[in-house]
Amino acid sequence: MAVSTVDTAVRTGRLMRALIYALLIFFAVYYLLPLFVMLVNSVKPLDEIREGNMLALPREFTIQPWLTAWSSAQVGVQATGLAPYFINSILIVVPAVFISTVLGALNGYVLTKWQFRGANLIFGLMLMACFIPFQIVLIPMAQILGDLGIAGTRYGLILVHVVYGLGFTTLFFRNYYAAFPTELVKAAQIDGAGFFRIFRRILLPSSGPIVVVTVIWQFTNVWNDFLFGVSFADFSSMPMTVALNNLVSSSTGVREYNVHFAGAVLAALPTLVVYIVSGRYFVRGLMAGAVKG
Repeated sequence: MAVSTVDTAVRTGRLMRALIYALLIFFAVYYLLPLFVMLVNSVKPLDEIREGNMLALPREFTIQPWLTAWSSAQVGVQATGLAPYFINSILIVVPAVFISTVLGALNGYVLTKWQFRGANLIFGLMLMACFIPFQIVLIPMAQILGDLGIAGTRYGLILVHVVYGLGFTTLFFRNYYAAFPTELVKAAQIDGAGFFRIFRRILLPSSGPIVVVTVIWQFTNVWNDFLFGVSFADFSSMPMTVALNNLVSSSTGVREYNVHFAGAVLAALPTLVVYIVSGRYFVRGLMAGAVKG
């Protein structure tokens, strides 16, 4: 009787595990299906796409749609390809992510280890800024960028992303540093270490997990941004997402769907690479912050 009960429990456990794996595989395939459609149709001639079976593998493989999407030929003042705008996005993302991460780390350090009267109020206001909709800041930000003389430039977009991302980066680092041993900071102060030396020698070396989380978060948000890009950029500073929208909407006559698919993959490629390469560290960083916070 006991042996039969154990065997039944084992079979039930295996069946449940198989059902869970099957469900996970189903959702993974369902989630990855749009990416598969984009990749497959980006290497098809347009005639094959017109046949209607967008899930079929290409009978004739071609990279011409990719070359067309990437091409930087000029039409008037605007490039028709994505190449110059891909570079624009890189030149916007890298400094914006670096500056907002450094400032967020310093803010988290000050708000946890160098507390002052009103520190919690300031943190609360910065936290509230994380929930302000993008649309609310468009007109004030446009006015500020105009007053500073950087409207329609990459510098203006960098400033916008740094300011808007600062609440999130401060939140990440503040929660991570909250459980960091304050005794180490006090001991360093007794030994004569100053503000930046303590930050550089004690806190920063232990901040790897949360730095990864912050960089991935900011990189994804800045790279995928469309609203700020379309609102504050001109033709010379336009980011990749806006250029992709223009590429699709500027098609006249025949819709080159294979080119559009190729352009969409090019626009998504950097974030895909970031998550594939460092996705495991992102999860570890989030778990570390959750445990420490």
